[in-house]
Amino acid sequence: MILNRRLMMATAMGALLTACGKPAVSKFRRYDGPPVTRVQVFKKQRRLQLLSGNRMLKDYKMEMGFAPDGHKQIQNDGRTPEGAYRIDRRNPNSRYHLSIGISYPNSDDIARAEAMGKRPGGDIFIHGTPTNYIGQDDWTWGCIAVSNDEIEEIYAMVKDGTPIFIYP
Repeated sequence: MILNRRLMMATAMGALLTACGKPAVSKFRRYDGPPVTRVQVFKKQRRLQLLSGNRMLKDYKMEMGFAPDGHKQIQNDGRTPEGAYRIDRRNPNSRYHLSIGISYPNSDDIARAEAMGKRPGGDIFIHGTPTNYIGQDDWTWGCIAVSNDEIEEIYAMVKDGTPIFIYP
């Protein structure tokens, strides 16, 4: 009964705010600008850039895996991959606010890991940053992290299939 009453109050408050001209804030943005044709990441400089042709649209500071030097070799090594991949999926319900997937591992990554008798790992994303990681350097398991505001922008701008090039 108490739970139902609280739910009704929250619903009424939401409706009241909307009626007063204060719409609910959504993490899903619209983007009507030039298409992003390439994402590039410079690990040493900790920069992620969105390009349309040769024109840079956006440049972001980013964080990486907890062992950022070198190419990702195996699962749980804490490295962020290097090389040419594609944006291949998106997760609107990510525990890291929003996320877009990177097509790691490719066939070369799989072969390299298998030659070591290991697994290459996977689930590499560009994603937001939970409150408890704000201000921390290189805290992911190999993903690329930006602020939550920035991932909202990137999520709207970058489409599945976009090439991403990750440089040392």
